[in-house]
Amino acid sequence: MTKTYEGGDPLAEVVRSGFVEGAHRGSVVVLDAAGAVLASAGDVTSPIFPRSASKPMQAIGMLRAGLPLTDPADVALVAASHAGEDFHLARVGALLDRAGLDASALHCPPDLPVGAAAREGVLRAGGGPTRVQMNCSGKHSGMLLTCEAAGWPLEGYWRPEHPLQQRLRAAIEEFTGEQAAAVGVDGCGAPVLAVSLTGLAGAFLRLVDAEPGSVPRTVADAMRAYPEIVGGTQADDTRLMRGVPGLLAKVGAEGVIAVAVPGVGAVALKIDDGADRARMPVLVSALRRLGVDAPVLTEYAEVPLFGGGVPVGAVRPLW
Repeated sequence: MTKTYEGGDPLAEVVRSGFVEGAHRGSVVVLDAAGAVLASAGDVTSPIFPRSASKPMQAIGMLRAGLPLTDPADVALVAASHAGEDFHLARVGALLDRAGLDASALHCPPDLPVGAAAREGVLRAGGGPTRVQMNCSGKHSGMLLTCEAAGWPLEGYWRPEHPLQQRLRAAIEEFTGEQAAAVGVDGCGAPVLAVSLTGLAGAFLRLVDAEPGSVPRTVADAMRAYPEIVGGTQADDTRLMRGVPGLLAKVGAEGVIAVAVPGVGAVALKIDDGADRARMPVLVSALRRLGVDAPVLTEYAEVPLFGGGVPVGAVRPLW
């Protein structure tokens, strides 16, 4: 029987006008440079769905299966949850063109961009949801190109039993050091595998510590070289990778984020109610336990709350 995630501890509080009006619970694990648990809170050993934080390992699986990418920016796109900005959409279109495909081949659902500026631009222009705008379209394009390169059918490429998905599962299990406890359907329609936060943090540490030139290191280096492609101009993981030298980061839905700094350690966390506003203050407190600091972390240490258009409080870490 699959072990059930037991839920977390209070990790952040919501303070308005000096009054604590709420809290966010969650789980967080901090690994040292050797991969040992330095600190934790909540349930970090039961399986959770990492959601898009699994994408770096999925990108490794695609490259190992023959995904023919030589441009690191394209590798970053395959591991991205992009904001739907023009440069994202152009690069997705170019990948599909290379394979002689169009957006109809993508299984991810039509959507508006997740980036606020890009979404507002589409709506102002009278546009609507498209498959290319969906934030996982880079990953799905990579999946299609991998199938073509490996000689696998494009039909059903998203199904767990497809040879492609079996390869991606193997990569996730290898790098987390765990067997997937469950297989679900992610928001984009592709499989999502349940692993622990400890396994997820360990996977990111293995990526940044991999041998230069290896496939895992190729993915980590591409993401760090092109952080705007991984997220977007103002995405949290993008800003972290721009602001902390050597740091690899990837957010996931439902309040998940995983980061690693070579020679320092790694962090993975989940906010139980999925609130993005609590994710970054808790991450900052975790990174500071590793001795990591930078101006961007100071900016994220608390998330301001507004009343009448002016700051009146903040979401701040308890842990």
